[in-house]
Amino acid sequence: MPAALIYTPMNIELAGHYDYHRIMRSVLPSIGMVLVTSIYSIVDGFFVANFAGKTGFAAINLTFPAIMMIGSLGLMIGTGGAALVAKIKGEGYPEKANRVFTMLVQFGLSLGLLLGILLTLAAPWVARWLGADEPMMEECVTYLRLNMIGMPGFVLQCAFQSFYMAAERPQLGTLMSIVAGVTNILLDALLVWALGMGVTGAAIATAAGCTVGGLFPLYYFSSRRNKGSLRIIPTRILWPYIGKACSNGLSEYVSSISMNIVTMCYNLQLMHYLGEDGVSAYGVVMYIAFIFAAVFIGYNIGITPIIGYHYGAEDIGEQRSLLRKSLGIIAVLGVLMAGSAEAFAGPIARVFVGYDANLTALTIRAMRLYMLAFLITGINMFVSALFTGLNNGVVSAVASFTRTLVFELACVWLLPSLFGIDGIWCSWPLAELLALVLSAVLVGRFAPQLVRTHSTDSTCA
Repeated sequence: MPAALIYTPMNIELAGHYDYHRIMRSVLPSIGMVLVTSIYSIVDGFFVANFAGKTGFAAINLTFPAIMMIGSLGLMIGTGGAALVAKIKGEGYPEKANRVFTMLVQFGLSLGLLLGILLTLAAPWVARWLGADEPMMEECVTYLRLNMIGMPGFVLQCAFQSFYMAAERPQLGTLMSIVAGVTNILLDALLVWALGMGVTGAAIATAAGCTVGGLFPLYYFSSRRNKGSLRIIPTRILWPYIGKACSNGLSEYVSSISMNIVTMCYNLQLMHYLGEDGVSAYGVVMYIAFIFAAVFIGYNIGITPIIGYHYGAEDIGEQRSLLRKSLGIIAVLGVLMAGSAEAFAGPIARVFVGYDANLTALTIRAMRLYMLAFLITGINMFVSALFTGLNNGVVSAVASFTRTLVFELACVWLLPSLFGIDGIWCSWPLAELLALVLSAVLVGRFAPQLVRTHSTDSTCA
């Protein structure tokens, strides 16, 4: 790969006023980065579903939430750390920002190594706890253990997703995600399709992609060729900064871990009501949900350091402008996503499970009900990210925890008893509607200065 493509990405500055064009130019690299990363599990699912059968497909869908729960620690470190680092830069202390950045990278790498070892040892117990039956057990354990090889890289990859923007090098993140994604796709084609290695091949491909996506940025940010505003420098870990970053990014971890816990509960309910077919149908729906959610996650990754910078610079007018413009952008995206899911549910289902007519019909019905949530879920996700940018990790965590673990978990356990299978698919839309009310209350209560209107604010134009 030409060195110029790696070391001279487009520069993005955190300072200054953001109109709609500048916002989109700043966040698009982050959106592209997360979109490519989200393709990992989808590519695995496509190859396994079509070349290894629906038992293997159900096995990777059943175990993937456990893998994501560990990898999301990197998202917590990166999102909370990027907001903290951006705030420190906004206050005018670039050297201190580099030291805090280095501490967080060291912490993420150590955490990935430790948890990868622990989950490798506990894989059979975890698979059983996730609901694996005997036909799926061996493939679940295999997928878990092989993915743990790439866990240190996966944690770092999730962390660096936010730090690219804080370093004012978002295009580097997009490039690295593409390289890691292509690695995963090519290995899936070779190992699963050409060599017939099934779940084993899919796991090796995913672990390899994560390793590339996490370890190369580690080299880049340590290199003298790094021209960004962040770099890894010699320093010792100071735990108060680690604690501040983790508490600040707690909402993102709570959101991710809650989502994965809820996914496990969906799988348990579906195994109870529909068996293997229910888990497979939900897997297809979640693949599309991953892609759509990746747009919102990427937007939030890109916008959070910008909010954090202007918070550190005490620019209330620009923070208010970012809030208003972001809500408008997200609302439009939500309508487009929900409409696309309704229109293309049939073709999408047939790509993954077209070999089974009953499973295809079940998947189409599930997608058309479940994906209605995207009309409002982006707004709820942004409100949580807003408080992360304002370095208010507690309120951000409350928003995420209540939205996912309280509202959605309650809906997925209660609605099926009232409405049957459709109750499972409608759980997320209803939970998001409840969360929208909570989001409005939290913004009005804890960030009232951002919703007041002042005619003198030129930055709101």
